[in-house]
Amino acid sequence: MTITISENTPKRRDKLVIIAEIINIAKNGTSKTHIMFKANLSFSQLNQYLSALIETNLLERQLVQGREIYRATEKGLDLVEKQCEIINLLNTDFRKLKVKTSFDFNPFPKRKSFIANSTLNFPQQ
Repeated sequence: MTITISENTPKRRDKLVIIAEIINIAKNGTSKTHIMFKANLSFSQLNQYLSALIETNLLERQLVQGREIYRATEKGLDLVEKQCEIINLLNTDFRKLKVKTSFDFNPFPKRKSFIANSTLNFPQQ
């Protein structure tokens, strides 16, 4: 997944972007530490996201050779794919309105290719 935020946009990431990043990082199964560093989250933030993603069946926790591994579920991968489709639809409208966009999102470079260039400004909580 490639996320690019231009200097014109806030440095904060939307929660949906963070969720998509976590799911993408865990698509082949990985450790909590790996997710934390790749998604650039604190330990506390990571635990909150992992709890929510597991409870909603977007991620699953497995024990592999005594190690906890987090793996994206099919439901999680579908969510990210649909998120990309929405961004692509918005991007089409933004181009028609000649609105500059700065959000690149391609979570599945080897799967179906989705490239979206749009600025999504969701309220931060």
